[in-house]
Amino acid sequence: MSLRADASESGGVVVEYESEDVREPSIKRSWSQPGSALIYLRGPKFLIYVSGALSMWGDRMWHFAISVFLIELYGRNLLLTAVFGLVVAGSVLLVGALIGDWVDRNPRNKVAHASLFIQNVSVTVCSIVLMLVFSYKQWIEQIWDGWLTVVCYTVVIVLADVANLASTALTIAIQRDWIVVITGYNRGHLAGMNATMRRIDQVTNILAPLAVGQVMTLASNVVGCGFILGWNVVSLIVEFFFLSRVYRIVPALSVKPPGADVEEACLQGGARRRTHVTSSRARGTQALPLEPSERSLSLKAVAGLPLCFQRLRQLLSTCRDGWTAYYQQDVFLAGMGLAFLYTTVLGFDCITTGYAYTQGISGSLLSLLMGVSAITGLMGTVMFTKLRKAYGLVNTGVISSCLHLGCLLLCVCSVFAPGSPMDLRLLMAYADNSSASSPAAPGDGGGRMASQREKHSYPLGGGSNQPLLPDRSSIHWTNNTVLFDNVPSGTAPESYVSIILLFLGVITARVGLWSFDLTVTQLLQESICESERGVVNGVQSSMNYLMDLLHFIMVIAAPQPQHFGILVIISVLFITAGHTMYFLYARKAKRKSRQRRDT
Repeated sequence: MSLRADASESGGVVVEYESEDVREPSIKRSWSQPGSALIYLRGPKFLIYVSGALSMWGDRMWHFAISVFLIELYGRNLLLTAVFGLVVAGSVLLVGALIGDWVDRNPRNKVAHASLFIQNVSVTVCSIVLMLVFSYKQWIEQIWDGWLTVVCYTVVIVLADVANLASTALTIAIQRDWIVVITGYNRGHLAGMNATMRRIDQVTNILAPLAVGQVMTLASNVVGCGFILGWNVVSLIVEFFFLSRVYRIVPALSVKPPGADVEEACLQGGARRRTHVTSSRARGTQALPLEPSERSLSLKAVAGLPLCFQRLRQLLSTCRDGWTAYYQQDVFLAGMGLAFLYTTVLGFDCITTGYAYTQGISGSLLSLLMGVSAITGLMGTVMFTKLRKAYGLVNTGVISSCLHLGCLLLCVCSVFAPGSPMDLRLLMAYADNSSASSPAAPGDGGGRMASQREKHSYPLGGGSNQPLLPDRSSIHWTNNTVLFDNVPSGTAPESYVSIILLFLGVITARVGLWSFDLTVTQLLQESICESERGVVNGVQSSMNYLMDLLHFIMVIAAPQPQHFGILVIISVLFITAGHTMYFLYARKAKRKSRQRRDT
């Protein structure tokens, strides 16, 4: 049984989604034939997997290494790393819709090749600049009274940001568009490819930073830059060849509907829905024709502007229309729900791992917990494929949401469990400027808060001018954080119940998290018109980065370990809001499905 969107009148592309049962017999027969393994290795799916693995591995290595490089470049200070994170998040937030629009308006092979080339060349040039800076840093600092150093820092951050933007475009093109076409709009095959790509991402997320970290630890930063440079050159050649072959052996990739001034029929849950897409990508409303006099005045007003302002006006209009298209999608609530999940400290990033380190958890144990979390993430991808086949895509999201929230309740319990450093009196003390500025008398409440603070915070030893990073031999390189051997661990907490509950909740919640993520990803793939896949997914990336920025702002506002419990509660509230949005979408989708069956 297939569902078809009739686009014959508009000149668009016929979009057809098949159930997973349509091709199962033929697939089983093909695997029983001799040489089937060789056919699969030469097929588009395997080539996409290898290309994606190379790309993800390079991305993970680079994202880890660039943060460490920036720390050591700027006197072992976090300023450059913070600036880089702000620039990356801000750029995707501002131009995400433009990137998606560019993906929509250009042929698939040109988009993939251009994104791949820009990304790898940017990383390669940036690695060369970093090698030169590390090798001749003292000489560079003496030129132009040190301003050449500032220029080098700027070049590194700009190139790294360009590489990230190109990586975003490549991800949208391959994982949100190419995969849909390669699977022939078969829902079962699409779910399988999505799950496999996510498994590859989970594995590379752990192994790639460890690999480049070992190179940097055993050798030097210059050797680490050279290793990344060589990887990107080889990866560029291999990925370019593989993507070109996939484009040749899948003829449907060369067929792309026009991006504007067409009538399109968009498939949503099996229903035929015809919408008029104007040149500004407005959806769901019939554009009223302008009078000839009004049209001429509008054209004259635009033509009277300087060329740069005309271009800026066009870019702003594209961004506005991209956000409008995103808002008017049927899966808008599901996409927003996914974005809200980014506002959390309950993940294995530098914030949670740093907090665990202040609570007496060793670096080796943290690395082990990260490995376990990767395994649970893989379990989530397996659970997604099973649930989707048994209960359908929408219900899979509901089940995954409930599982995710249920596991996170353990994190909430950890806030109030024995061993938790949370002290609400500390926040009130910070709010009271007079009491915070005056010394506490012996035996008063301030002294009790000071003792509580000393119990759960472990400052670095040495003077105030001690560098952030100690000797390289004492560094454990992990994903997104740096742990030290010679940092005093301080007094162990009174109880480990709180930290055990926290990580038990974080690790088990990843099963539901990644299953939910795959559910929303496939909903976006199936529900968005082919001519708008890029711009809508570009806006989705912008929303993800925006909500991710919020969680860093939360940490800046409450940076002490005693505040972490409040951050946990706020994170769970954001995640609950996100899943509530998905529940509203699921209710609406089921209601439409019942109405279609009744009619």
